[in-house]
Amino acid sequence: MRSHPRLPHRSRHLGTVLAAAATAVLLLLTGCTAASSPDPGADLGGYLGQKLDWVACKDTATSPADAKLFANPALECASVEVPLDYDEPEGERAQIALTRLSATGGAEGSLLVNPGGPGGSGTSLIASTLPLWQASPVAKRFDIVGFDPRGIGSSTPALDCYTDKEYDTGDVPRFGAVYDITSAEQAVELAERCADGSGGIANLVNAGSTSVVRDMDIIREVLGDDKLNYLGYSYGSELGAMYATTFPEKVRAIVLDGAVSPALTASGFRVSQFAGLQARFDDLAALCAESPDCVLGPDPAAANDRLHEIVQPLVEAPAATADGRYLSVWDVYLGISGGLYSEARWPVHISALTALDAGRADEMLALRDTFYGRTADGAYSLDFDTNIAVRCMDSPRRTPEEQTALAREIGKVAPMFDLDTFTAGSYHSECEAWPAPPTRGEPWLADVESLPETLVVSVTGDPATPHEGGIAMAQALDGSLLTVDGKQHGAYLLGGSECVDDVVDAYLLDLESPPTGARCSL
Repeated sequence: MRSHPRLPHRSRHLGTVLAAAATAVLLLLTGCTAASSPDPGADLGGYLGQKLDWVACKDTATSPADAKLFANPALECASVEVPLDYDEPEGERAQIALTRLSATGGAEGSLLVNPGGPGGSGTSLIASTLPLWQASPVAKRFDIVGFDPRGIGSSTPALDCYTDKEYDTGDVPRFGAVYDITSAEQAVELAERCADGSGGIANLVNAGSTSVVRDMDIIREVLGDDKLNYLGYSYGSELGAMYATTFPEKVRAIVLDGAVSPALTASGFRVSQFAGLQARFDDLAALCAESPDCVLGPDPAAANDRLHEIVQPLVEAPAATADGRYLSVWDVYLGISGGLYSEARWPVHISALTALDAGRADEMLALRDTFYGRTADGAYSLDFDTNIAVRCMDSPRRTPEEQTALAREIGKVAPMFDLDTFTAGSYHSECEAWPAPPTRGEPWLADVESLPETLVVSVTGDPATPHEGGIAMAQALDGSLLTVDGKQHGAYLLGGSECVDDVVDAYLLDLESPPTGARCSL
């Protein structure tokens, strides 16, 4: 799935490049307690000394959507070479895409930004939020640099399992409580599709967060920064925390907004996310019930059952929409989940449910498209193929018994999802047939003494990365915590809170950490 501009001096056709590695499988340790430390003997000199060729991003656009998104002349694009496999730095190379907004004053360094995912494009985040950055005091003193982690957006080799058209038609593994993979054969098919579409096994199995963290260190060096300044949202908090514990001596400032709990297993985190979504759906149902014609009914306690009534026809057959596409029950729940990420969008969410109940599916399909970042020309900017690839290399594999039990538990903590379609089957992990073991263990964050001061920003009603995770992250890093009262995913710059922005700006600019117990609201 690709919709971002191709950067200069790169080829998307990497089958030849990776053919020799197609049968190679990384021999990696499993069951470790955290990501292993980089090999100090690895020769990365050729990578650390490269010079960036910054060009106008508008000159690299390959689609109308890209041309519009990256049209502002203030944006520059470049790419950084990194080893495809850090165990073989002299072997094949990957290209990491960068987008830069140069500091308006004398640049004191760079702020590297990741939007989360896995699968989010940092280059697109900077481009789509450019006015906010241009008004930020941080952009006066620091270059703002977004990057596309390996396999995502404009970075190459690309990680592709399915085409945009297949995502449109639903001919992909569908996600409800877990992926609807119900046999070992389906798991094998997924792994083979991803290996074939991604140019070979070597690309696929080097996609994990441990590789991305090492890429970040090369990016830091090539940008000319002695120490890293970093802002990571959501999953980006995992990357920032891993960098801090892997390269503590190379950290100046790290902000983790919407932090993932390092204290939870992958399954435990998944359950906590669904519990968070349920809590926000309960809030939405209460808001809706204030209206006499609420589509979810007058009793918020009965909203889950009412939701099931609304979507039941789609369990039987998808609904047609005006543009010729169809809305499935899986699409509805993706749209609902995305709609719960921000309290400000709940009225849009209620309107879409009302229309769906009346037999009109277009508004809910639009919510589903927003969740995926689908553009008007049918391109998908949120890369779920890469999301699967990264998670398969980051987390221990669940057995079919464990995967099935996880689906059942999600149905209990989030009854809005407790449809037989989502929770009543026997399930296999999407990673079951992955061609290499994970490169991270559990817990995934190393225990390192005397870390530099970091800042965690955590919203009390965050539906995707619950507040308890932010508390756990701040404790694990022995860093500062800014608690933000509100109901949305993420807060800094994008949340409209001057209080939050002031606290984070003071930390990024002058390393001023907030006092213990600091609190803002949205």
